[in-house]
Amino acid sequence: MNRWYGKLIGVVLGIALLRFNPLFGALVGLLIGHAFDSGWFSGARGRPKGRAADERAPREDPYAVLGVGPEASDAEIERAYRRLISRHHPDRVGGDASEPRRQAATRAGEINRAYKRIKTLRGRR
Repeated sequence: MNRWYGKLIGVVLGIALLRFNPLFGALVGLLIGHAFDSGWFSGARGRPKGRAADERAPREDPYAVLGVGPEASDAEIERAYRRLISRHHPDRVGGDASEPRRQAATRAGEINRAYKRIKTLRGRR
């Protein structure tokens, strides 16, 4: 783990705030600092953890995923989304080929996230 400063700050503040029992304060501060360093307070609920989170770019350009520009109209974005999702939907993959189905599901997830992001940026639901 690369981040350590939350633990250090937590221990120092725990000792300072709980002067009646500095060992207990250090332990509480260490736990809170660890939670801070691990990203528990970053609002990352529902996001994948571990290797899958590292492989995906933090903020992809949603317009590039759909193949349109930021100046595209809502109708063009809708057409691009429907065209891509119909092409990459996992149910369109025939047979029991698990690897192509998994790849299609991954791509469909990217398309759905990009479409939701664009809808959020444009302020409509």
